[in-house]
Amino acid sequence: MHGQVLKQFRDPDLGRRMAESTRQRLQRLADKLGRRPRFMEFCGTHTAAISRTGVRGVLKTEVDLLSGPGCPVCVSDYSDIDRAIAFSTVPGAIVATFGDMMKVPGSRTTLQEEKARGADVRVVYSSLDALQLARENPDRPVIFLGVGFETTAPTAVMTLEQAVREDIRNFYLYSMHKTTPPPTRALLPDPELQIDGIILPGHVSMILGRKAWDFLPSKLQRPGVVAGFEPVELLAAIDTLADMLLTGNLSVVNQYGRAVREEGNLVAQQAMDKYYSLVDGPWRGLGTVAGSVLKLKQEYAPWDAEACFAVNVPPTQIPKGCICGEIVKGKQSPFDCALFGKGCDPIRPVGPCMVSSEGTCATYYKYERM
Repeated sequence: MHGQVLKQFRDPDLGRRMAESTRQRLQRLADKLGRRPRFMEFCGTHTAAISRTGVRGVLKTEVDLLSGPGCPVCVSDYSDIDRAIAFSTVPGAIVATFGDMMKVPGSRTTLQEEKARGADVRVVYSSLDALQLARENPDRPVIFLGVGFETTAPTAVMTLEQAVREDIRNFYLYSMHKTTPPPTRALLPDPELQIDGIILPGHVSMILGRKAWDFLPSKLQRPGVVAGFEPVELLAAIDTLADMLLTGNLSVVNQYGRAVREEGNLVAQQAMDKYYSLVDGPWRGLGTVAGSVLKLKQEYAPWDAEACFAVNVPPTQIPKGCICGEIVKGKQSPFDCALFGKGCDPIRPVGPCMVSSEGTCATYYKYERM
């Protein structure tokens, strides 16, 4: 059944017909607006999918598709990255991290460079792998670097819950987790961007539910579509946004119903509510965003790396020429960066947008630069 569904969403004939009808609808919308419409996706996986499937190229004359702050590694502030790297200096510590964090540049170094200098930094594929490292090394602190949005934040604290249950006291979480609605609220009113509609993140919406985005039409007068990641799904999302703007019937439409429910994943939401507090925090490019960062509550301080380890975090230094902060806001594209494909590439990245597989620069380097 799953294979049949994917085959339908990847059907080339259906895709061509949809692309043509979507072009016509976008042209009518452009006539109404007096300019090309501008839609933004708030998901790094959507950014990659839109380029990989050719949707961006097929519709490039009819719509501007902007890539927003949908890559969690990319929007992690230099201060967060520098602190994560500094944890590798804790005596005896094992730093456990997802692979895309290894090459993310801090102000002066990377986790990969610190590993080469002798720090014990290990790539894991889940937070449970980090917990297993703590079991196997009871005399050493194991610090898991939690990076991501609502998709990965629940798994980190469910792992913490297991550590609490087993009374594993050498497992620590450094939470850099962030939530997606606050930066959406921060970006949409920006008159420089002129964002007309939003392609909403599918994976995040599996946790939050469709209803979490109802503020878009009610508060910000923008339509939104929760979308999947296949070519036909992406075209359908763009077509639906254009249709809502033409008719003036603005709402939040769930077109990823095979995975996203109205209320979302209540178990995951309850786990986040139990362990995290929402605090103001820094985002690369956006500055401080109110109520957007997930930090462990005070009662879980014995497992909180920030509370337990005082590390020396150097003053932030931003590399000259890197415009990653502007790219995650959708105000510039990788092609606007003088370093793109020259001083900055996936082998020698200057900024995180070129590191993560969800980063806009990495996507454009792989699919768009030719």
